[in-house]
Amino acid sequence: MTAPDAAGDLHDVVEDRLRRAEQRYTTGRRAIIELLVDAGHPVSIGDIANRLPDLPRSSAYRHLVDLQVAGVVRRVAANDEFARYELSEEFSEHHHHLLCTDCGKVIDVTPSSAFERNVATTVDRLAAAEGFEPHSHRLDILGLCTDCR
Repeated sequence: MTAPDAAGDLHDVVEDRLRRAEQRYTTGRRAIIELLVDAGHPVSIGDIANRLPDLPRSSAYRHLVDLQVAGVVRRVAANDEFARYELSEEFSEHHHHLLCTDCGKVIDVTPSSAFERNVATTVDRLAAAEGFEPHSHRLDILGLCTDCR
């Protein structure tokens, strides 16, 4: 699927995905999607609480789980202590992450086309050796950011 062209299209797709998961596209879920679009980078539950103060954290967690199940949101984490959330890649551009295991910082990175071709070739070879059919790949690199080094 290609990325929706406009916010309206995105909301239509999210609503359809949630309906297929037997969920409703509530005001709280819509607010989270809009926050993720506006942020343009992975956000923490604390960020969500700060930007959506009327949405209880417990509701935000439940909404994020439902949005993950529907394939709309992706959880990005170096460890369980520092989870961040972003729109699934089909609603944004293909990218990877540098994840700080000390402070939880997430840095989006977009490697060159040559790098992506090499990764895709390697993934295809590894998958073929196991009889696996790959659909996509993600690369999260764990380490320390400049502030934590």
